[in-house]
Amino acid sequence: MTEPVWIGVDLGTQSVRALAVDDAGGTVAATARPLRGRRAGPRHEQDPAAWWEGTADALAELSAALGGRPVGALAVCATSGTVLLTGPGGAPRTPGLMYDDGRAGALAAEAQEAGAALWDRLGYRMQPAWALPKLLWWRDEGLLAEPGARLAHQADVVAAALVGRPVAADSSHALKSGYDLLADRWPAAVLERLRIDPALLPEVVRPGTVLGEVGRAAAVRTGLPPGTPVIAGMTDGCAAQLGAGALGVGEWNAVLGTTLTLKGVSAALPRDPAGAVYSHRAPYGGLWLPGGASSTGAGAVRALFPDAEPAELTAGAARVDVAGLPPCYPLVGAGERFPFVAPGARGFLGDGPLELRDGGDPAVTFAAVCVGVAQLERLAFEVLAASGADVGGAVSFTGGAARNPWWNQLRCDMLGVPVRLPENPEPALGMAVLAAGAVRGDIPAAARRLVRVRRTLEPDPERTARLTPGYRALVATLERRGWLGGARGRDDDRGRTDPGAGGR
Repeated sequence: MTEPVWIGVDLGTQSVRALAVDDAGGTVAATARPLRGRRAGPRHEQDPAAWWEGTADALAELSAALGGRPVGALAVCATSGTVLLTGPGGAPRTPGLMYDDGRAGALAAEAQEAGAALWDRLGYRMQPAWALPKLLWWRDEGLLAEPGARLAHQADVVAAALVGRPVAADSSHALKSGYDLLADRWPAAVLERLRIDPALLPEVVRPGTVLGEVGRAAAVRTGLPPGTPVIAGMTDGCAAQLGAGALGVGEWNAVLGTTLTLKGVSAALPRDPAGAVYSHRAPYGGLWLPGGASSTGAGAVRALFPDAEPAELTAGAARVDVAGLPPCYPLVGAGERFPFVAPGARGFLGDGPLELRDGGDPAVTFAAVCVGVAQLERLAFEVLAASGADVGGAVSFTGGAARNPWWNQLRCDMLGVPVRLPENPEPALGMAVLAAGAVRGDIPAAARRLVRVRRTLEPDPERTARLTPGYRALVATLERRGWLGGARGRDDDRGRTDPGAGGR
């Protein structure tokens, strides 16, 4: 066969995944390799060498399955805000500080103050786990003064290994490092106030730009054809959005994996005074991609039920009256990023901590966690609407948890809107879409060809109404604890979020 395949690579928290699809969106081959991290208090690190080794092994298996079929291009997505320092040749000098590493949290205020006017124009506030505070932490540790030190993002490491030399960063991954998406440059005045040498920072290009070609060494290691174009990617949340086909104004994708990420499309740049919402530039049409990444998600299920069988937990939860459960905020660890910013936030179940209690029914706790995630998702849409984002379009669900039909319907009923379930709910598909669209010159058209919808869920209005009091109880609890402010609108004050109006 002479038609090319398009490859997407997704560097997640738990694994690296590689996917090859044909020009109609059919999966030709898919592979994965595990990734492991180290956590200690607020710190979360991974070994950058493992990113490339895992990617290379996954691509080698993928290439073997392709049987010599031509490859049109590939692109890489990674976790947002994960960074490291390299030497001048691109060799890692530090561990990768992951997207939720909070060691630099105390420096976020300095980063915010130095660039307050710019961050306001960009519609966000600097958050504790973002990459720019991490750069300040390295500054204070003296690591930036070492000769040849340079900042790199997680995706940069793999792209550089594929090409065989350091490459430009994409503006999507560079957002949390302080890149000015309006002026398309690093903000020199802000960097000067922060005592950051601009020479430490990589060149930045728009997603969809050709970074280079697969070099000879990477071709030998991965089996990919030498000369295959390597396309500048986007963060994993944006990749999932592309993979869901949510490219029209007002359309949204919710990724539920270890954490919960929402991304949508807006013609104008939304602004959230609380700083939980931030926006990427779309790689097409001059549009914006607003959203946010919560620290809650299915990671709470893994933390509470490490050895449980998900199907058994779900079967038990299906028998639970989910409308009568106590408030549950399913946060593992400390600190929230979205739909509110609260570094001191901690998970809870009812009046106590988030934990599996002796003598309790695991199915009830599992159900409470699932409901809590769905409630946070509904709150996120409320905050997004208050920031000026258009939330009136179609909604899609992707991520690992989208494989759970019971949870999908619960989330659909909590939102009170129809939900599309893509056939392939993987961020790697979004990178295949970006690769194909970049080469063919039309990213939305590539999404229309490659993205398939498996089915559409319809909400049960009666169940939505029964779930609403529990949702309001959780919101009230978050407000009492001082984590959630009053900048958002109330859900019963706007038609789009009034369950009776079929909104979210």
